[in-house]
Amino acid sequence: MPAFGDDRPAGANTEAVKPRRSRFRVLRGGDDNPPKRPTLTELYHAQRLGMVRLSILLVDDLGTAEDVVQDAFAALYSNFGENLDDVDNAMAYLRTSVVNLSRSVLRRRRTARAYVPPHEPDASSPEEAAVLSDEHMRVLAALKRLAPRQREVLVLRYWSELSETQMADVLGLSRGTIKSTASRALDALEKIMKDEQP
Repeated sequence: MPAFGDDRPAGANTEAVKPRRSRFRVLRGGDDNPPKRPTLTELYHAQRLGMVRLSILLVDDLGTAEDVVQDAFAALYSNFGENLDDVDNAMAYLRTSVVNLSRSVLRRRRTARAYVPPHEPDASSPEEAAVLSDEHMRVLAALKRLAPRQREVLVLRYWSELSETQMADVLGLSRGTIKSTASRALDALEKIMKDEQP
């Protein structure tokens, strides 16, 4: 007879239930050493520049991109603390935060521009011009003309080298939507590049 409050059917195996493993994988050291948990500080030093590059392709401004990444790391710290159970989960959270915070920046920017006429950006410095080749500058200029969702998909696919599944998780879309958006974005980018050829 099952105990009061036990919803298992009579005759079911009543052995002790093994506790489920955590969904977070702990990075393990050697067999003799206890598991070493990666820290947020280590993740920050390893991934900050990559996250800034991701954000700058979305928001078009280095200072804003750095602020976005700083906010994303602060949110990661407030949710998970200094010691991380799983680097993959932390990276997924970080990418999603950077994309979402970049979207918020663009929304605020659009709202501000509705009331204040946009100003022309300053001409790029000689140092910036030397860093990017002419073709890269053309691609970046064309990328800025895409719809925000198309730009996000291309940046995550070709800059961050995420799979369709990872992109779907970051953007909250289905894989089919990711595929169709990427296809339309590449067509639009190619058309923009052809139209701008001398």
